[in-house]
Formats: sequence, structure tokens, C-alpha cells
Amino acid sequence: MNPLYTVAEIRAIEHAAAATLPPGALMQRAGQAGANAALDLLPLSTSQARVLVLAGPGDNGGDALEAAAHLSYTGAQVTLIHFGPADDSQSSAERQAALQRAKASDARFRAVEDASIAGTEWHLVVDGLFGIGLKRPLSGPLRTLVETVNQLRCSVLALDVPSGLDADTGCVVGPDGVAVHATHTITFIGNKPGLHTCDGRDHAGLVDISRLEIDASHFAPATLHLNDVKFFARHLKARRHNSHKGSYGNVAVIGGARGMSGAPILAARTALNSGAGRVYALFVEDALPCDPGQPELMCRPAGNYELNQATLVIGPGLGDSTPAQALLASAIASGSPLLADADALNLLAADTSLQTVLAQRSKPTVLTPHPLEAARLLDANIAAVQADRLAAARTLAARLNAVVVLKGSGTVIAAPNGKAVINTTGNPALATAGTGDVLAGLCGALLAQGWPHWEAALAAVWLHGMAADVLVSEGCGPIGLTAAELIPAIRTAFNRMVQHHGR
Repeated sequence: MNPLYTVAEIRAIEHAAAATLPPGALMQRAGQAGANAALDLLPLSTSQARVLVLAGPGDNGGDALEAAAHLSYTGAQVTLIHFGPADDSQSSAERQAALQRAKASDARFRAVEDASIAGTEWHLVVDGLFGIGLKRPLSGPLRTLVETVNQLRCSVLALDVPSGLDADTGCVVGPDGVAVHATHTITFIGNKPGLHTCDGRDHAGLVDISRLEIDASHFAPATLHLNDVKFFARHLKARRHNSHKGSYGNVAVIGGARGMSGAPILAARTALNSGAGRVYALFVEDALPCDPGQPELMCRPAGNYELNQATLVIGPGLGDSTPAQALLASAIASGSPLLADADALNLLAADTSLQTVLAQRSKPTVLTPHPLEAARLLDANIAAVQADRLAAARTLAARLNAVVVLKGSGTVIAAPNGKAVINTTGNPALATAGTGDVLAGLCGALLAQGWPHWEAALAAVWLHGMAADVLVSEGCGPIGLTAAELIPAIRTAFNRMVQHHGR
């Protein structure tokens, strides 16, 4: 189900498969797959289509040369910019054969210095400059070419990965690097994590996969996947008529320092609208008498509440006061399922002894940091976290014995055993204050309803992003969408999923 493979894993699969095939078979298959994907994107009849193919010095360039030849055979007007290796002896025999096929076709080779590249009305650009092996940032004429391509208004198809993007991490290679902004990517052998997290979603566009007809026996079981409803669908259950509010659990949201009462209210409202039977909004100071917008919530001082009688969501607007620290310690020591977010994570980062106690919990624990909060927990900086989001999430999950939800573009969900998932729903509408509080309340509600914490995290992140996607599709954003608008959309999406998948 939507497996993802690292560069090392792809290399191993490729090596094993190549040993059983004629020389150059995988490159020829990749070129054909790339050409087929390109033909699907051409807006005009093939003979009228102007296609620019960029072929780099490595085997990814060989894939592009094969694709150029195939496109030329269909009648497309193919222009090919070829960057050969500095030393021909460094070029594989397969790539050299692909170059000869491209030269024997009607594809027109053009020098990159030709200024008409930017002035031509291209219908499609095929990017085969660099694949999964790129380690250095693009520079010189290659960088200039990529910057020119990124200004074009046509579709851009990347072969395997957009040139300049790290296939494992999703980062643009280099601190001041550039990468192709593809509208579509046809990725080979297996899907790569870098296409779906960090900068990946901005550069890869729509991703399709061609396994190049490699036998399934060459693929080892994956430990990394894209999120999928199938991972949690068995917990989507229709409600029995013979049930009551006690059937669906209690959620206690703990936060609300002075001036920050909105955060726990958002989380508590979401928990109630996501199916929890009873929801308490507990304030570390200045408890509201009620929530006029959601009077079903029970608002109380946090210090007066017995923490063992509800699923705990602690952190939204909690602050860093001494009472806040004591509440966090009590929540961690409790026998309740626990979700820690926001200020709870900052307090946890500042207290290694509390981290030790957290790691010893036997009850379900979920942590939902954004990159800065993750950096504090790892005693690192944001750049280090974003440079390898998967590694950061897995490290935190193992160290703190918790399911970790590292928020951001391509949210990463990691378990203590190393299993990880990258989420595909969501959009920039979520880049606004309060959406993390909404996610915390949603996940807390699922925990209260008896969901295992791994599946609760997967479902919460999926639904949270799907609600934003639906709202944007209806014209509500992405600019200006507010966190509160997500709450009814989550309720609708949740109910529709239960209707479709529920038992």
C-alpha cells in the first residue's frame, strides 16, 4: 500500500533486477515510460507539439535520451539539450547506446547557450538532467537552464525526480540551490519519500510511478509508506443506536494560560465535533465560565480535574508557568492516553528528566511537534530537522517511546519501531495559527473513542488535511482560511468516511 523507498533501496532493487535482464533494458523501459507520460501531457496533436528534452551527464540523462528518441518517432518536434559527461569514459554503455539512438532520430540537438529557449513557446519540457544520485547543488549553465525552465509556462515532466531535489529528504540540494519546478513526475522503480515532503510537493507536482516491469521478488518489504485510508479504515465504525455519551469517551484539553484561551477552545471544539462523548476545556489560569460558541464544552480550572478520567490533550496555549509545568508532569504520570502539543512540547524539551518519565509510559502517547518544537526536543535547529524530516521524526519517536507527528508539508508520522508514513493530504491553507490545535483535538477525540494511537495519528492527519483540501476546492482559501473553519469540514469528512468504510 503506497510503499516508499530510499535511494539505497532503489539502487539495490535496480542492481538485482539488472542482473537478470539484457544490458540497457531498464534504461530503455524508463525512456519508454517517460515518453508515454509525456504524450499524455501534450495538448495538441503530436506532430504540432514542441517538446524540449533536457538530458544530463548520468543515467538519468540516458533515460531522457531514450525518451527523446521515442517522442521523435511519434512525430513530435523534439529539441534536445544534452549535457554530456566531462569524460566519455565515465558514461555507461547503456547511456552511450541511448545517445546514439537519440542522434539517429529526428530530435534536434541544441546548445544551451541558444537564447531562443526562453523565447520559444514550448508545449512540454522533459527534465532528465539529474536523478536520485545528485549530491551537489546545480551551478553554472545547469543552474541557469533550470532557472530559465522554471520561468516557462508549459507543463514540465521530471524523469524520476525533479533535478536538484534530494530524493530521500525532499530538500533542494544545497543551501542556495535550485531545483526544477515540475508539474508532473514519472518516478521509476519505486516511489521516493523526497517527492512528498519538505520541498518535494512544491517541485514534484503530480507523481506517477513506473516499476519498469521489475519482478515483485526484487522488492523488500517497505518500512515507509504514503498515508492511506486503508491503514486505519477498520476503525471507521458506524455508531450503534444502543449507545450513549459514555460510549465515546472523554477528552480533557489542558491549556489556556492568560491571553491564550483560544487555543484550547479550538482543540476542545474539534474534539467534540469529531465524536468525543464529553469534552472538558481545562484552563491553567482564568478559566472561562463557558464557551458561548460551543456551550456543550465544560470549562473548568485545570487544577481541580482528575486527570485519570479522560484522554488528555495538553499544550494548546498552556504557557510556561510553574503551574503549567506541574500539570504536564501530572499528565505524563497519569494512566490516561496522552497527546502533547505546542507549549507542552517546549516544556518537555527543557526538562530531560520529564522526557525520561515520558519514555517509560505504558499508555498511548502521541506528540505533534512542528519543526521548531521538534528542533528543541532534539537540541538542534530547524534547518537540521527540515534537512531530514524522516530521520528527525523517527529519532524522536524512538527516544520518547511515542508516536510522533512532525507537521509540515508532507507531515511525517513515525512510530518507536521505525515505521513511518508521509501524509499526502493538506495544502498551504493550513499555514495559519490554530490549525495545530485543531489537529490535536481531532487526534484526542479518536484516542478517546478507543482508536490505537498509531491509527489515530494517521487518521487525524489525513482528515485534517482532507478537510483543508475540500474547503480550498470550494473556494475557501488557501489564502485566509481560518482554523475554526476546519472544524465543521472535519466533521463532514469524518462522517462521509464512516458511511463509506464503516462496519
